[in-house]
Amino acid sequence: MQNYRTTSHSKYDLKVHLVWIPKYRKKVLYGETAVRTRDLIRQICQANDIQIIEGKVASNHIHIFISYPPYFSVSKIVQLLKGKTSHKLLSENKILRKAFWGNHLWARGYFAVSSGNITDEMIMEYINQQEGENIRAENNFQITNQ
Repeated sequence: MQNYRTTSHSKYDLKVHLVWIPKYRKKVLYGETAVRTRDLIRQICQANDIQIIEGKVASNHIHIFISYPPYFSVSKIVQLLKGKTSHKLLSENKILRKAFWGNHLWARGYFAVSSGNITDEMIMEYINQQEGENIRAENNFQITNQ
């Protein structure tokens, strides 16, 4: 059975797998730093109604699989997670501050892939079978005449 989450005006099941790395892929996420990073990520997610399904803090990258509400974009979630953890970790840890001058702990980019229970083909077939003519337009975006 599908476990949909709800807000006052929507029902959703939005999930994404995120991966990001420290600048220069330095292996700095170990020991107390790794524990503190995990705790900060948990706090940020809890405060923003983001559910952590699975996660891992490795020495030079972070994997996190989350379920998030529809009022967040993936880029906003990454901004929250990377921004707040970077600020907190650098302000608390003198060694990190020295290794990552310029107040930038994380590298610029990130990896994101969405997850779901159905395939792209299933969605396209569903849309194609809706009322109206079953003719695929050039741009795959049909209009029903009803």
